[in-house]
This record gives sequence, structure tokens and C-alpha cells, in this order.
Amino acid sequence: MSIGSMIEITDPSDPRIGVFLNQKDAWLKAAHNPDASGSEADLGYFIAEGVLVVEHLLDSRFPIESVFVSHSRVPGVEELLKRVPDSIPVYVAEQTVMDEIVGFPIHRGLLACGKRIPNPDPVELARSSRALVILEDLSNHDNVGSVFRSTAALGGEGVSVILSARCCDPLYRKSLRVSMGHALRVPYAIVEDLSEFIEKIRTLGFTSLAMTPDPGGEPVSMASHRAIERPALCFGAEGPGLTGRTMESVDLRVRIPMGRGVDSLNISVAAAVTLHACLEPR
Repeated sequence: MSIGSMIEITDPSDPRIGVFLNQKDAWLKAAHNPDASGSEADLGYFIAEGVLVVEHLLDSRFPIESVFVSHSRVPGVEELLKRVPDSIPVYVAEQTVMDEIVGFPIHRGLLACGKRIPNPDPVELARSSRALVILEDLSNHDNVGSVFRSTAALGGEGVSVILSARCCDPLYRKSLRVSMGHALRVPYAIVEDLSEFIEKIRTLGFTSLAMTPDPGGEPVSMASHRAIERPALCFGAEGPGLTGRTMESVDLRVRIPMGRGVDSLNISVAAAVTLHACLEPR
């Protein structure tokens, strides 16, 4: 689009920027038309914040609905704004107006609204992947975002993420920001029953590795030297770890050896260490 075609916003109650108005992630995610089904369902929206995340949104499989930028930020993002399709509205406002609309000081001065898409079939996603990162019941948005960033960096092409239904949403604004936008690039799917899913992907040639601090687990350095063609790396929430049912479903239990007096690592760090040990980025 041309910079001159941006739409000036001076009234914080302007309905055209309602999606940016003090909205919470849960509201944005809501299915606004629950009677719709299939590809026609309104699955809700999400907000991308900052240059890197908006760039990834423009390059991603997710449709972009609108862009909102502060006047002071325009000179620094002109090239990015030129990449926005002409059919997508780009709103611009003074910083004070933008802060009032968003509900907090938006220092990055750039937001975009993306549209959610249907959850892909998890087994079909696994079928097209060379490796999987499986997350069970992670409740911290920072950790989810960090795992996506590590997956993109240390796994690369062909590595997908599978999340249990009780995991944090990777498209929540904080998760998306911490992932540096890579949650928009790394394919992912959500499953209701992880143990059942693990059984299904075994028939596709996957070997599931459960990360655990249990001293009886195999050191990750040993697991990395096994001839595992399609690894599925399983991580549980900090504290409880993987559920007993999931642990019973996996093929191997793997640990990261650590110093005396330290029983575990933050999940995002553990995931990065394991990805580095078990996968070669492509």
C-alpha cells in the first residue's frame, strides 16, 4: 500500500479500530459466530505487536485483517507498510491516542490484527513432519513462546509443535512476542488426548522421548546418538512435568544431567538443550 492511503484515527472510540480497543486475548480468540462451522467459522483474531512479529504475520499462513501504527513510528516502518496489501486497512494515530485505544503505553508503536485459522489435523501434521515437539499443559505464556522460538532456531524446517488442549495459546500476544513471531511460522496443532496421539504417531515411525528429571532416565547425550529417524520430544509443565498417562505412553525417558543440588531447568531452557542435542536444524 502507499503511505498516503493510511487512515487517520483521532477518536479513541472510532469503531473501525474496535479490535484494538482494550481487548483481551480471550475475547479476541472467542468464536464470535458459534453457529458457523468448518472453514466458514469465525475463529477469532489475535494481535501481533512489533516489527518482527508483524513481518512474520505478513509472511505467514494467517490472514492479516488490519494494521495500527503511531505517527512517530511510521518513518521507521515505511518499507514494512509498503508490503501490506492494498485491501488491508492501515490506521495511524498520535501516540497518546494509540495508547488510549490499546489501554497501555504501546512503546513499539506498531500492531496488526491477524485472523485465526482452523486447527490442522494433528496426525496429518505429524505425517508431514520429520520431528515433533510435544507440550503438555504449559501454563506460562513466556515458556510457550520461547519453545516456539527454539524450535524454529534449533529444529528448522520440518519440525512441528503439538500442544495439549490445556496449554497456553501460542497466539496470545505475550507468547507471540516472546516467540519473536516464530509461532506464526512453525506449524502446530492442538490435541485433546496426548497419550492417544502418541500411540498413533508410533505407527508413522516416530519415537517418543519424555523429558524428565528422574535419575533413571537415559542421558540426553546417549539418546541423541540413537538411530532415531523421527523423534517426538515431550515436555511437561514446570513442577508437575508430564502426566502419568503420557509418561506411560512414551518410548524413552530422557534426562539432562545437571549439577548436584539442582533438580531441573526451566522448560524453555530444557527444550532448547534437548533440541540442540537431538535435532540438526534445516
